[in-house]
Amino acid sequence: MSIQCTDAEWKILEVLWENHPRTMPEITKQLQPETGWTRHTVITLLKRMAEKGTITVDETGSIKRYSPIVTRQEASAQQTNKLLGRVFGGKASLLVHHLVDTGELSTEDVEELLKELQKK
Repeated sequence: MSIQCTDAEWKILEVLWENHPRTMPEITKQLQPETGWTRHTVITLLKRMAEKGTITVDETGSIKRYSPIVTRQEASAQQTNKLLGRVFGGKASLLVHHLVDTGELSTEDVEELLKELQKK
């Protein structure tokens, strides 16, 4: 399944991955301080996400409850692969070079990467 998420939809997925199922008011309350979104914005995004198939809607009770269909790991892997393909020509080494050159990787990050590479 191809996961197509806008930055706004990703914020909602983050809330749902943290704890689900969640109601629209719960999602709005959590995101409002950071985003300023009203309930209408969240409703629009939830409808769009349900149509795309990234979330499910449980309508069995009096209040709709939303849950993610995809895991954080699945979505992250797909988004990473898209970024690698689009920006770095599919080469992970170019991404790592970029992160090193821009100072995005701390010494601890580099040590963790080296450990992971040694395991492989």
